[in-house]
Amino acid sequence: MEPRPVELATELPLRPQDELECRRCDVHCDKVVYPGACVERACPFLYAYEDHGHTFVGCMQKVYGVEIDLDLLRAAELSAGGFGAVKAVRRPLPMCSVEVESCYESRADELGCVNPEFSELPLGEPTFRVFATISG
Repeated sequence: MEPRPVELATELPLRPQDELECRRCDVHCDKVVYPGACVERACPFLYAYEDHGHTFVGCMQKVYGVEIDLDLLRAAELSAGGFGAVKAVRRPLPMCSVEVESCYESRADELGCVNPEFSELPLGEPTFRVFATISG
């Protein structure tokens, strides 16, 4: 069976910075969030529950879709690399610790990113301003 060719989108969306993943080139970028920052910042949308003697935490807004053992998260945060990031499955909130992670950076061509606005993290207002000078 032959592998199916990957179809790349040919046009950019209206608000690329609101997307959670970009597959417009071979690099493949995703927005990721850091659950350790949610715990550290005491995010009001962080929930916790106990099951089988362990405490699990998750996001009430479902910015990330996993529930994490709190003891393992805290232990990992104490290590040099920290717990790390998980893929965002919904648009991150302004208080989220968010980054764009590229999966295959070596596949980038000499022109660079075909969707540079994807890496701009939305903060509830436009990500750029247009200034015009009118001379008469």
